[in-house]
Amino acid sequence: MQSRTHTCGELRIENVGNKVKLVGWLENLREVGSELGFVVLRDFYGTTQIVIETEEMMKVVKGINKESTISVEGTVRERSSKNPKLPTGDIEVVPEKIDVLGRCRYNELPFEINRSREADESARLKYRYLDLRNPEVKKNIILRSNVIAALRKSMIEHDFMEITTPILTVSSPEGARDYLVPARKHPGKFYALPQAPQQFKQLLMTSGIDRYFQIAPCFRDEDARGDRSPGEFYQLDMEMAFASQEDVFEICEDVLPPIFAKYGLYDRASSAPFARIPYREAMEKYGSDKPDLRIDLTVQDATEVLKDCGFGPFASVVSEEAAAASKEKAAETGDNSGVLNAGDETGVRIKAVVISDFKESRKFIDKTIADVEVQAGAKPYWFRLDENGEIVGGIAKFVQDKKEDVISALGLKSGDLIVLSSGKLGQAQKTAGVVVKTFGAAVPGHMDKEQYSFCWIVDFPMYEFGEESGELEFCHNPFSMPSGGMETLLKAERGEIDPLDIMADQYDLVCNGVELSSGAVRNHDPEIMIKAFEMVRLGEEDVKAKFPAMYNAFCYGAPPHAGIAPGVDRMIMLLAGENSIREIIPFPMNKNAQDIMMGAPGEVTDKQLEELHIKTVVEE
Repeated sequence: MQSRTHTCGELRIENVGNKVKLVGWLENLREVGSELGFVVLRDFYGTTQIVIETEEMMKVVKGINKESTISVEGTVRERSSKNPKLPTGDIEVVPEKIDVLGRCRYNELPFEINRSREADESARLKYRYLDLRNPEVKKNIILRSNVIAALRKSMIEHDFMEITTPILTVSSPEGARDYLVPARKHPGKFYALPQAPQQFKQLLMTSGIDRYFQIAPCFRDEDARGDRSPGEFYQLDMEMAFASQEDVFEICEDVLPPIFAKYGLYDRASSAPFARIPYREAMEKYGSDKPDLRIDLTVQDATEVLKDCGFGPFASVVSEEAAAASKEKAAETGDNSGVLNAGDETGVRIKAVVISDFKESRKFIDKTIADVEVQAGAKPYWFRLDENGEIVGGIAKFVQDKKEDVISALGLKSGDLIVLSSGKLGQAQKTAGVVVKTFGAAVPGHMDKEQYSFCWIVDFPMYEFGEESGELEFCHNPFSMPSGGMETLLKAERGEIDPLDIMADQYDLVCNGVELSSGAVRNHDPEIMIKAFEMVRLGEEDVKAKFPAMYNAFCYGAPPHAGIAPGVDRMIMLLAGENSIREIIPFPMNKNAQDIMMGAPGEVTDKQLEELHIKTVVEE
């Protein structure tokens, strides 16, 4: 028995007169009279209008709830009132037989299918199978499938071999919290779901595999964000043997732009070579290691010209008034940890973002400044250079005496808005970075939005001083190769160079202000690896204990290798132009890492716990 002759998106004017059988969901019934009505039939491929012209057939369709699945057998005819917005808008089907295939038993739906994106998020996630019936929601899932297929095809064309790595593995100190799985046959021991296939793909390189990739599932027990789903995510994981940073860049610059240009919201994408920006330059110039190069605003340092202008937040030394205020506060609270002394160096840095041809209102400035403060956690300040070349608004009174110096130092011209941040270097940079992104997107003429602009962030510091420990720690990936190898580490050990000046052969891929991936040339030499860990007070035994398989494998002759793993979910979010990553995941969790459709996480029976040698202790 044939289930259908055509899909609901297939029939055209040339099919007029054909006998057809369609199947799908009854989306809507519009009654015009007792005998005349119009049914919209929807399937995966589109919609077709079914015209009801008899009282008998009207009784049939009126007895069927919306979203029931039905089959319709009838004849195609030309519509008298065509709908040019629909691919099937030239035709309609006159039914001879309508059968119910799967009845919807509810008269009321949780939300209107075609307006599900306007519904409460909890309802959408609980009834995700209904949400996905909305063509606007479904198209993101279709996009996801097409993009993954294109990525896979391109990687294979570049001679990469697809290999799946284990899901059950061992817990590893990789930065995030593991999901643990109790081992029934090994009481008291646990598997862990992999945060990434990092160690396995490096082991594949030592095994003689030359080019590896997979669309890899990764699991991290971390909180949700707009661009990060809790629990699990996918990445285009790749690794290359006998490869350098340049080899990785060449592959990414060849694979990604065509896919972004073909499937993206915008048809322009950066061509090779992508811009390369050293990490420290990115922080100074853009206030971020994830710069959005579609924005033409940059950051300037204004510390020297404004540090003694008399404005409190810009002061480079503690004033007597500030010292007295801090001591008074300490006396009230009993907390002396933040007491300031007059004359102490504050370490304040001042950053400026100059926005040219600014014509917006004071209300606009106040609102955008408030938005920056919420995002950055620190308040920016501002003034303007009006059409007469006068400094006005905001903190203008503190700048007047330095007018000429400020204009010269910042290269100001009439009509400029100057937005300033201050604080310790990191905070001043962060706030300035938020200024760049927020004002750049909001002020007309400063953002060429309709493109995908890629860049590489390179030359990351290998080490940093931990905020809590106050001691030297790895800045990012401890298994990155230090630039200069063993010689650089020995120079630092001898005190010839500052350990903070050691760079790592590590890189980030950024697109439109979103970090798609981190990657690195791997430290494949056990001797260099041990020396790198000794810098942070860990020895050979610590490395062997934490990473035994990888360390031992490298001792059997490992090739130089490098890799990267762009996030598939973030990539598709950019391509679809969505602000939330949940919009491009078929069955996403909510912000609390709950699958409210399936009821996960859920309780298990005492028998299951007993088999796993586990007892639960729930605090009241």
